[in-house]
Amino acid sequence: MRVAIEAASLALLSGGLARYTSELSLALARCFPDDEFFLMSDQPFQMPRDAPSNLKRGGGPRNAVERRWWLWGILREMGRLGADLFHGPDFAVPYIPRRPSVLTIHDLSPWMDPGWHHAADRVRRRTPLLLELGIATMILTPGETVRKQVVERFGMRPDRVVAVPEAAASWFRPVRLPVVPATPYLLFVGTLEPRKNLMALLDAWRAVRREHTIDLVLAGRRRADAPEIPPEPGLRLLGQVTDETLPELYSGALAFVYPSLYEGFGLPVLEAMQCGACVIASRAVREAAGDAPLYADSAEELAHAMRQVVEGPELTAELRARSLARAREFSWERTAHMTRQVYDQVRKRFRREGR
Repeated sequence: MRVAIEAASLALLSGGLARYTSELSLALARCFPDDEFFLMSDQPFQMPRDAPSNLKRGGGPRNAVERRWWLWGILREMGRLGADLFHGPDFAVPYIPRRPSVLTIHDLSPWMDPGWHHAADRVRRRTPLLLELGIATMILTPGETVRKQVVERFGMRPDRVVAVPEAAASWFRPVRLPVVPATPYLLFVGTLEPRKNLMALLDAWRAVRREHTIDLVLAGRRRADAPEIPPEPGLRLLGQVTDETLPELYSGALAFVYPSLYEGFGLPVLEAMQCGACVIASRAVREAAGDAPLYADSAEELAHAMRQVVEGPELTAELRARSLARAREFSWERTAHMTRQVYDQVRKRFRREGR
């Protein structure tokens, strides 16, 4: 099989879409060496590191028309590559269904609260059209919760939507720190944006810091619509950090705190767990996180959970063990095998429907 995978998200150096596209394409290529996988985009992007020989860079637009209407130009590039199937990991597939396609919907946040996304109007208009007209042959979601939401909101036939869980990359693992941090810290990793509930996180940390010496570290790219976070004592704003930095950050944290208002999966939570971090998280990630974290949504609940961790080393040790056990239930190899099964279903469905 030859699969074309849209790779515009790889133009970003961080974020869940980039991680999904990179790790899935690597796992597919490693697990299925007889297949070929082509990453293609109308934007410059970096290929994933250590890509196998069957994970290749496809071409981009070759003229102004293809650049202007890339979802149309993709079809021409697929023809040049001899690709059998298209996978759109970012809410889109080609408008004309000449070949079977898979569309991944990571969550329904663009349709849930206009304040969560300042630049999602195109996705809000385009994706429902692709679904309602049956242009995407099948849909992937990262979990059953989002799968049910997609079926209900867009009136999809349930057998066209398949839940395939994601995972933390294998290089997320506990790191033994040469020096214990002078001041313990709570950690948030993720894009700084309205949906992540950062104001509640800050309010909770400030309340706990009045009683305990504890810092808060925020690591992630700041989106244009993110709330302003001025500097203050004990708060460290790292901005976007490299992948190599993350395992040490997770491993050194007293707790990883993820208070997001809504998630389709919550990949940073699994990454933290695989590094053995104690986790405090909102109930939005319960499907992925299971019984491993302390759950907290409001600033008051977050502050209570933080106090439990700061004041209870035995509880912290138990939560770290729970994190490692939960993370072992997921792998990108499993994700790749489940995704490849969907590719087979998609080709059969496409032929059966006579397209």
